[in-house]
Amino acid sequence: MRFPRLLLCVGVWVLCGSAKPTERKERVVREAPLSAREHDDAQSFDYDHDAFLGADEAKSFDQLTPEESKERLGKIVGKIDEDGDGFVTVEELKAWIKFAQKRWIYEDVERQWKGHDLNEDGLVSWEEYKNATYGYIL
Repeated sequence: MRFPRLLLCVGVWVLCGSAKPTERKERVVREAPLSAREHDDAQSFDYDHDAFLGADEAKSFDQLTPEESKERLGKIVGKIDEDGDGFVTVEELKAWIKFAQKRWIYEDVERQWKGHDLNEDGLVSWEEYKNATYGYIL
């Protein structure tokens, strides 16, 4: 009885060792980074608005008239121009975009937390997480 098991184990080991690894397929389609693309104002303004204003703020701008939009953008540019020289440098613009993205992330985390903390005790238990995430399946 021992010999057949040993033979089976050796056979499986040889089979696994000689098997060709399967080709790894990429699950994510990778595109060139945005900076590598030619910028087209007529097509990529939604991306620009999201990066510049944050997703929620960009949505609010869609509801404004052109005059209101111009006025609000003027106020925002005043905030971006940190040194107050009347010009926005590349570094000031980068800092603003990072600020807008961080603000969106923090707000999104807060929304997610409230959605998962079902009993509003400031803690998310595993049961609350499962119910909020998979509740419709369970």
